[in-house]
Amino acid sequence: MADLVRYEVDGEGIARITLERPEKRNAMTYEMLQTFSRLVRHAGEDEAARVLIVTGSGGSFCAGTDLSDLQERPGASRGGGSREASASAWWPLAACPKPVIAAVDGAAVGMGAEFTSQCDVRICSTRARFAWNFVHRGLVPDTGAGSWLLPRLIGVSQAVRLLYSGAFLSAEEALALGYVASVVEPEALADAASEEARRFLTASPFAVRRVKELVYRGLERDLEAHLAAHGEALAECFTSDDHREGVAAFLERREAKFTGR
Repeated sequence: MADLVRYEVDGEGIARITLERPEKRNAMTYEMLQTFSRLVRHAGEDEAARVLIVTGSGGSFCAGTDLSDLQERPGASRGGGSREASASAWWPLAACPKPVIAAVDGAAVGMGAEFTSQCDVRICSTRARFAWNFVHRGLVPDTGAGSWLLPRLIGVSQAVRLLYSGAFLSAEEALALGYVASVVEPEALADAASEEARRFLTASPFAVRRVKELVYRGLERDLEAHLAAHGEALAECFTSDDHREGVAAFLERREAKFTGR
């Protein structure tokens, strides 16, 4: 499976996970999904990685679950996780404590579309297309991102139109809805994703980790609970090495050298 899901980190601190099954448009088998989730968790723990980019090879992002692999599984075992599984098991990309960027070329269908919703930012090529086509297979969105995150990203009305119909969303339509941050030519996608990643490299990893948790957990909490969590996070930041370095760098008129502690 390591040959089908590749992980690498460059000298800038930008990690990449690439799906490498172009002959199947990077469709996921269960074994690939386990490897993918493990590598996302690894990226979250890897001190060399500051930002994660997720992409696919061969002109496709991910065509979803490999239905031939699915067909070989007993019906009761086909879900992406058990009913008792944590949110981090269902949404490893959203649970990753670092910024996650989807670099989408070609089709992001089914589970592939779900992955893009779990990412923090989406950059796509002109030939990208998104489809939550689960209703065509008699299913609900398999990771739950389509029914939870997608309405919060583009609004309920636009989300249910896509979820009820299973229709494709073009790159231009995704940009108009605010689902993607930018659309570029296919040959420029890798550089555009790296440029987006560099936007986050100057930030404190200590603070970014807490901002991401506050944002995603804030989707499920009431204001009082959110402000309590916010207060705890702020207190942690005030005592961090990164805060001290950020203040010192400002006063000394230099770039900050954050350690994430």
